[in-house]
Order: sequence, then C-alpha cells, then structure tokens
Amino acid sequence: MTNTKFKEQLQVYAQWRETTARAIEQYQSWLERYELSEPTENETLMNILAGLRSDKITLAFAAEFSRGKTELINAMFFSETGVRLLPSTPGRTTMCPTELFYDPDAGSYLRLLSIESRLEEMSIAEFKRNPRSWMQIDLDHHSPTQMQEAFQELIAVKRASVQEARRLALYPEDLDRNASEPPESIEIPCWRHAMISFPHPLLKEGLVILDTPGLNALGTEPELTINMLPSAQAVIFVLAADTGVTKSDLDMWRNHVRGARAGQKSGLAVVMNKIDALWDDLSGEDRIETSIQSQVETTAAILEVDTRVIFPVSAKKALLAKVKSDGSLLKRSRLQSLEAFLSNQVLNERQQLLTHSVSEGVGSMIRDSSRLVSNRLGDLSNQREKLRRMGSENKEMTLQLMTEAREDQSRYLTNVENFQASRRIFLVQANQLVEALDPAKVDEIVKRTKKQMAGSLTTYGMKTSMKTVFDELGERFQDAMDVSQESRRLIKAIYKKFHDGYGFEEIEPQMFSIQKYQIELRQIFSEGEAFRTSTTSTLMEQGLVIQKLYSSIIIKARDVFVKAHREARDWGAAALSPLLRQIKDHKKSIENRLDMLRKINSSKESLESNIAKLEAELLPVQAQFEELMRIEEALKPESPRPLVQEYSEPIYEAAAVH
Repeated sequence: MTNTKFKEQLQVYAQWRETTARAIEQYQSWLERYELSEPTENETLMNILAGLRSDKITLAFAAEFSRGKTELINAMFFSETGVRLLPSTPGRTTMCPTELFYDPDAGSYLRLLSIESRLEEMSIAEFKRNPRSWMQIDLDHHSPTQMQEAFQELIAVKRASVQEARRLALYPEDLDRNASEPPESIEIPCWRHAMISFPHPLLKEGLVILDTPGLNALGTEPELTINMLPSAQAVIFVLAADTGVTKSDLDMWRNHVRGARAGQKSGLAVVMNKIDALWDDLSGEDRIETSIQSQVETTAAILEVDTRVIFPVSAKKALLAKVKSDGSLLKRSRLQSLEAFLSNQVLNERQQLLTHSVSEGVGSMIRDSSRLVSNRLGDLSNQREKLRRMGSENKEMTLQLMTEAREDQSRYLTNVENFQASRRIFLVQANQLVEALDPAKVDEIVKRTKKQMAGSLTTYGMKTSMKTVFDELGERFQDAMDVSQESRRLIKAIYKKFHDGYGFEEIEPQMFSIQKYQIELRQIFSEGEAFRTSTTSTLMEQGLVIQKLYSSIIIKARDVFVKAHREARDWGAAALSPLLRQIKDHKKSIENRLDMLRKINSSKESLESNIAKLEAELLPVQAQFEELMRIEEALKPESPRPLVQEYSEPIYEAAAVH
C-alpha cells in the first residue's frame, strides 16, 4: 500500500506541466511558420519552457531530534520499498541536513559533504556546483537493502575536541554551564550536508524532500533558514505527542520555521506525531479522540496557528500499515489527512501560481498575436466589401481608394519617424534601469565589504560590515526603483501617443514590476537580522556564524538582483514590440491594399475574379487565427479547484488562535 493519492495528484500536476509546455511549443512553432517570431520573445518563451520542465515541488521537514520526522518521511514516500529506507530507529537519528531528489544526468548516488567544510568560505550552494568536494556512494536503486546500508552514513558521528567543535560552531556554550569543568570532547556529525538521488516515481515527477535535523543544524547553518526553507513550497514542522511543545521546539518554531514562511500565506503544516502513545486499550475511542483534540488545541494556542494546519498522526503505524497493506491501521494512523492537505493546498496552489505566471508571460504575447491576425482578417474583409460595392467599370472609385491608401502610407512614414525617436529615448531609460540592477555592481560592494569583514577581529566589526553592505545594496535598489518609475511613465506615454495621435488600436503595455523584488530584498535582510539575534545563534561561536550568515544573505540578495536585472533587460528589449508589430502590420496592410488596387486598375480580369482572390486569401488567415485560438484555450487558466475533493480524516474546526 502506497501514498496513492499524493502520488496520483503529483502525476496529474506533472501532466499539466507537460501539456502546458507542449502548448507553448505549439505557439513557438506558430510564430515561426507565420514569420512573427522575434529573438527577445523567443528567449522569453524558452525561459518559461525551461522553468516548467525543471519545476520542483520541495517539501521541507523540520523538527528537533527524536520527533519521528524521518519515520514520517519513510511512511509518506518510501513505504513501497518494504523497509525503513532512511535510518529512523530510536537513538539513531539523521545528523545532517539531507536532500532527496532525482538527478537524471548523474543517476543514483549519496553525496556527503564533510563537516570540516564549514571552515571554508564557500556556501552549500557553491559546493553543490563542485561534485568533487563530496564523498560519493553509488546506490543500487533496485536494492532497498543496499540503499538502507548506505544511508547509515546519515547518522554517522565522531568525537571532536572542544576547541575543534567551537571552531565548527558545534559547541553550545551552555553545554558545560552547570559542569565543574568542560568535557574533553563531544560528539559531532561527520557530515555537513547530504544529497540523495535515485529514480523513485515521486522524485522523478519533480518532488524534492529536505530533511533538516534539529535546532542545532538550523541554528548553525544560516543557509538552511535563509535560503532553503523559504524556497520550499511547504514546510512540515514535526512535534511529538508524547512530549508536547518543548522549549527547543518553540525556539525552532519561532526563530527558524515560522520566520522562513514570513510573507507566505500558506505552505506550513504542523504534524503532531506519535499519537499511538495516546492509544490505550483500557480507554475508549471517545476518550482517545478527546485527548488528541485537546493536544491539537493546546499546540495551536502555543504556536499561534489555526488548528486546521495541525495534523495528529502516527508515522510509525502508518509505515507499518502501508508495508502490510493494513487499511484499518492506516486510517487510524491519520496520515491520509496530511497527504490530502499536501495534495489540496501545496500542489493545487503551485499549479495556480505557475498558471498565473504562464498566463502573464505567454498570454500577453498570444493576445498581441491574436490582435494582429484579427486586424489582418478585418482588413481583408473590408477590402472585399469595398470591391463588392464597386462597379466593374468604376475606375473613379479605384483611384479614390488608391489616393486614400497613399495618404495612409504617408502617415505611416511619419509614424515610423516618431516611433524611432520615441524608441531611442526609451532605450536610454531602459539601459539606465538595467545598469542600476547590474549584479557586477553588487559584486563590487560585496568584495569591498568582505575585505572589511576579514580585517575585523571583533564580532561587532563583522556586524558593522554586514550592516554596511545591507545599506549599500538597499540604496542601489532604491536608485533602480526611481529609474523604473520613470521608465514606466515613459512607456505609457509612448503607447498613449500612438493611440491618441495616430489612431492605433489601444494596447495596454507590459510593465516591469520592481516592487516584488524590493519586498523580497527587505524580507531577506529581515530574516538575516532575526537569525543573527536568535537564541540559538547567540550560543554559537559568533565569528563563524556571522560569516556564514553573511554569505547566505549575500547569495540570496545577489540572486534578487540577478532576477531583477534579467527581467529588466528582457522587458527593455520587448516593451515596444507590440507597438512595433502594429506599425509593421499597418505597413503590410497598406502595401497589400495598394497592390490590389493597382492590379484592379490595370488588369483586364473581372472584379469578381479579384474578389475571389481576396476570399481565397482570407481562408488561410482564418485558419491561422483559429489555430491560435486553440493554443490560447489550452493555456487558459482554469478556475481554482481542489485536486482532492476532501480530506480523508476530519479536520478540527476550533476557532483560529490569533
């Protein structure tokens, strides 16, 4: 018995992505066949396609030690192996953050990054780009037993001196607070980070699982809290029903988990695991249910969340039930409620988000194409109707129409001159925007500040350097915002000018929105400050923590500049494209009209013959339009609807706690 419902919904989601990608490819082909493709727009389509094909659903699991988090992962995703794939027996817990995914290029492997790598300046993200930095164990995905043995490395520990542990920021200063003298050595993890790749059906569909072990790992690896948890589509925070919410649980929740979801309205679930500890043969089901509900409500009050995002489960019994195909035990474990929540909220919301993104990126281009073809159809129809109204010998009417067409041609030349002048002004403005967001400028600020930090011997000096770089990056972004506002005003004025002054069809120009990047940047700086002042980080060796925090924040902040820079560059190159296409299409229409009228004026063919030619020309344009409408229909956003109709288990309806 497997987690069929979540697996099925993930497959539905993957099929939707592939169907959408095929529709975009059809649109690309349509543009090329009708010679409407432009380099900037083709690049935009390629980027959207690459994003769809590489899209991942990341579920991050966070918990203190011994909460049954890894057992929960085993039960949810890997029960069909028939074994406890990831090590989760009592007293043997995952010691390093672990990512599970499928890498089709490199196959099945376990890669382990040594704990000593924490002394280097490189971030985990940078280490990932260099496979030689990792110890690799090849996996036989046909043998769960071999994989099970390989995964024992995830719980590997070793002894380290107090001095070495402090250098690695792995020695909590309160460890020996009540001891007469510090210990000679302590246990530390062997590995800093682990990456697991194998072709599990869910992982092949784009699922990524992030297992983050313990407050100690989150407290000493800012990259987890600042980068990895916020980028996950959902964070599942695991508690134990037999311990309730402990102080360390609450510290992790407040300092790392809840903060990682700041600004995100959804994607956070709390699992109250080990409810089988409350099962009592001497108590009736009603008393057990009352006890579980009481714990749910208490937990909701402590964590300040709605009871509907708290899921009481027994991961241990769920895994057993799935392995033994025991439907009754699986139902009692309540795991299906959590799986339904992930299907309903995480997958459905991700699909809606991508649908909106595709609709914005591709939809405007299709609408522009539709407008051009529709105008072409209208122009041909108008020509046909005018010819039908002409008498076969009505040369005067022909000459009048030719005069009108030449006047339109003259106005067109004026339009082109004005367009080129406006375009030059806009390109200057757009280049200023792109330059203001240039990541190379960010690198200059970071390089200078890093030298200051390296030269500082005090924690205070390091913090001052961090504040300096934050302030400078903030100022640079504000400059970009000012230029962005000017660019938006200019592009609107250009479109309005051609609509009001030259009678062009009104088009709402695509706008570059920098505000979302500003919000993201502020959030990053806020997360960094919250991490720096958190209880956990203050207990660690401050110099190393601040260096790691600095690197994590800079990487993420630089990524914001990179994304904003890329979008601003693409926008600057394509912002006037719809207007340019209108002008070109207008030119083509005038030329076609003049050509037709010249032929009528000089030809001995009957007027009926020319009308027949126009009608024959209308047919392929109509087919072109209908093909585009089918593509647009395939990409049309659907009404929001749950992928799973209802949860398998009841969700408590107690009032939300604020």
